[in-house]
This record gives sequence, structure tokens and C-alpha cells, in this order.
Amino acid sequence: MPTGMWWFIGAGCGQLLLAVALLRTRSKESEGPRPDDVPPPQALALLRGGRRAAVTVALVALHQRGAVAAGRKHTIRANGGPGRTRDPVQLGVHGALHRAFALRDLVLRPEARRAVDALRRELRGAGLLQPTARLWTARALLGCVPLTVAAGAYATGASGTGLAGALAAGALPVLLAAVVLLRLPPATRAARRLLTGLRERYPLPAHRREVTDGWLVQLYVALYGDPALALFLPHFSRDGGLLDRPGEVDRNRPPQDRGPVPGAGAG
Repeated sequence: MPTGMWWFIGAGCGQLLLAVALLRTRSKESEGPRPDDVPPPQALALLRGGRRAAVTVALVALHQRGAVAAGRKHTIRANGGPGRTRDPVQLGVHGALHRAFALRDLVLRPEARRAVDALRRELRGAGLLQPTARLWTARALLGCVPLTVAAGAYATGASGTGLAGALAAGALPVLLAAVVLLRLPPATRAARRLLTGLRERYPLPAHRREVTDGWLVQLYVALYGDPALALFLPHFSRDGGLLDRPGEVDRNRPPQDRGPVPGAGAG
């Protein structure tokens, strides 16, 4: 293997380490909220699953008040006013429903985007999401790692056995590490600790009759996503197209427990 190839592998390692430093550096506010301060369900959903998850929890809350319902062909439609709520995300999502939308389209509507973006800024200020500049700088560095390795192979003329040796000895581990880091969510360590702690405090129940509080239903959906939707709101989730994996409804619906969902109509 050409000796010069190691310089490019070393440069890739340097980019990787710098990206790790950016992703792990703590800001002054990065300790996050105290254990007793539970953020709203929409905020927790945003930390767990991003924009789609936050809009989904807002729809669950609106559905519990009868403000939205499942439309035709796996869409969501407004079903009257938003009800008594001052939650900006719920108001933004409801305001976006000028007509029935599929969830993937509703998430992109300006009213919903603005509301979720405002929530995202609050979570950054609380140290629960990575600052935008730091996150994108780290991602840019990680994206440069494969380019650096490829440039090294081209510049040094590595091929055949030499190229295979370089990939096995250094380039492949660096590339794999870069791919893993690129897939990390923008949530900070404080946010991940918060979500883990809340899941320990609120394990997903086996039957929906165990939960009588509509706010808790929102919390479970925020923390667990599809399994909670399938458990508490099987019909609304399936007919409204809220599930990433529609089959979750049939696998998670408890056949012996068909009582009303807390805070909702028919579910």
C-alpha cells in the first residue's frame, strides 16, 4: 500500500474526531431540565422522532378533543375548532388543516412547520437539541471522510492488493464510524437521558384500560411511537395513516380490551 495513503486515512480520522468533539461538546445550558420537569408530549416526541413524531402527538391531542378525524385514503381532516388549547404546535397543526392531508404532507405545511420549528428552538435553548451550526458542521465533516479516503486512493494510485489493505487496515473502520455518527439523532445526551428516565417511569402498559388519563396517552405516544398508537388509538392511527408500519395495529391491539380510549372518541 502506498505510504501516502496513510496520510489521507489519518486526515479522515482527524475529521472523525473533530466531528465527535462537536457532537459531544456541552454548552452552558446542556444539562437539560430537572428530573421532575417533564416537557410537553410534543417536545418529547420531537426529541425522540423528529418533526413527524411531534405532529403525530399534536394530532392525538386534537383527536382526543374531537378537533380532527381520519379522512379518506389515510388522511387527516379538521373536525371543528381546535378546542381549549394554547399549545402552539397543536394550534399550528390544526391551522394547517385547510383540507384533508396525509401526515407526510401535513408535516410540511407552513403553519405546522413554523410551530414545530419554534418548539425546536426552545429545546435547543434548554440544551436538549444540538445547536444548528454545530450539528451541520459535524455532519459536513463526517460527509468529507469518504471523500478524503477516495481522494487518497486516487492521488496515491492505490489499487489491487494495496487498496484492499488500506481499506481493511484503516479506511473501512473510519468509514463505518462516520456512517454511524451521521445516523445519530440531533438530541443531546441530556435529552437521551431524559427519554430513558421517562420510559423507566412510564413503561408502556399491556392494556389500554390501565390508562384513564388522556395526557398519559399523549405521553406514551411521545415516548414509544407506533406501539402506543396501535394500543390506544388503533382505528384513528390506521385510518388516518399515522403509523410508520400499519401492521403494528393488528399485532398490538389487545383483543380482550375494547373499551374507550381516555380522552378520545372511538379511537
